[in-house]
Amino acid sequence: MVSDNAIATQDQQYGDNKVDNRTEKEKAIDAWLPITSSRNAKWWYSAFHNVTAMVGAGVLSLPYAMSELGWGPGVAVLIISWVVTLYTLWQMVEMHEMVPGKRFDRYHELGQHAFGEKLGLYIVVPQQLIVEVGVNIVYMVTGGKSLKKFHDVVCDKNCKDIKLTYFIMIFASVHFVLSHLPNLNSISGVSLAAAVMSLSYSTIAWSASLNKGVQPDVQYGYKAKSTIGTVFNFFSALGDVAFAYAGHNVVLEIQATIPSTPEKPSKGPMWKGVVVAYIVVAICYFPVALIGYYIFGNGVSDNILISLNKPTWLIAMANLFVVVHVIGSYQIYAMPVFDMIETVLVKKLNFAPSFTLRFITRNIYVAFTMFIGICFPFFGGLLGFFGGFAFAPTTYFLPCIMWLSIYKPKKWSLSWITNWICIAFGVSLMVLSPIGGLRSIIVQAKTYKFFS
Repeated sequence: MVSDNAIATQDQQYGDNKVDNRTEKEKAIDAWLPITSSRNAKWWYSAFHNVTAMVGAGVLSLPYAMSELGWGPGVAVLIISWVVTLYTLWQMVEMHEMVPGKRFDRYHELGQHAFGEKLGLYIVVPQQLIVEVGVNIVYMVTGGKSLKKFHDVVCDKNCKDIKLTYFIMIFASVHFVLSHLPNLNSISGVSLAAAVMSLSYSTIAWSASLNKGVQPDVQYGYKAKSTIGTVFNFFSALGDVAFAYAGHNVVLEIQATIPSTPEKPSKGPMWKGVVVAYIVVAICYFPVALIGYYIFGNGVSDNILISLNKPTWLIAMANLFVVVHVIGSYQIYAMPVFDMIETVLVKKLNFAPSFTLRFITRNIYVAFTMFIGICFPFFGGLLGFFGGFAFAPTTYFLPCIMWLSIYKPKKWSLSWITNWICIAFGVSLMVLSPIGGLRSIIVQAKTYKFFS
């Protein structure tokens, strides 16, 4: 069932003269599970996996977030988020192999090391699942909406109107096939295509906006008529920004695919990839957010491509690029979920590792995310709600709490102060944005029909 090469690759992680106490059965299981089965990734895999994980559909809602935050707070939140999340990502890369001869291949394994076996699981797993399953559901909706937009733009009123539900089902059909790729390295081609697409549609979004020129009736004031509405919208926009910077949930899993020896630890190539990814993130995020808001003001849609209708061929292409990108993103976020499900089935419930087991569980998962996506396609509100509720902790401050718990930096030292500032910023995001997100879901739900 499992090749000797895969088990040999597994043994690399124990190359620090440590005794590998695993039984043959445990080695075989580790060589079958998606996160630990392949450790031959290059540094550039890390770059495009990180770009694919981070530069998601969230970038298209940034101009809308800017319109609810305003110029000053909007630019500040974007820049602070970029700096804080780069810092917490560096911490996670550093912590991956801080115990000699051991690798924390999964986010919850690091959590267990920091907080204890049981507490670590209870803290990390629910949040990680909310993020990954939440992203997969939102991407089902995004993929379906972008396919529908492509269809509507190309047809230009000459075709019969097709329900969004059917487009979500078309988008899901791709995942019923792709989800059977065994591990992260096997989806590197899909991920590379997705990373290229994210750069392409971001560039189309801001360049087509510039080409359109500032709208004659543009306004930069807050859209909501009441102060309460403005405040709630502001909170919701914070969640949109948190969602846009949410790649941390898969970073340890990505690093687990990179080979590592005591002389050449995996953090070197991984960090190289992260830096490249973050430069791409800046190139995508800042122009889209600032130019989109500058051109359309507070009249911008919650997906910038919907505000742009001309030139037709370019907008059709951009929507198709979004579809390809979201296909890759869905897979990157689904892989750790598959790993968790398969680990529980094989290690706890003693199922035999097999193709059939993988085939059934992964198809059920794709069907589940498709069904929820069809039921609740409130794109903007969902982003705000999930963004704060689960993205802020796992991205902005959980790595800092782990760092303080493990390394115990001296009180009032630079490291101690930096971590507490990040924690304060992250906690405020976590508390405020779900409030705004939930309110916008309730407001939109008044006019919403199920299975539209």
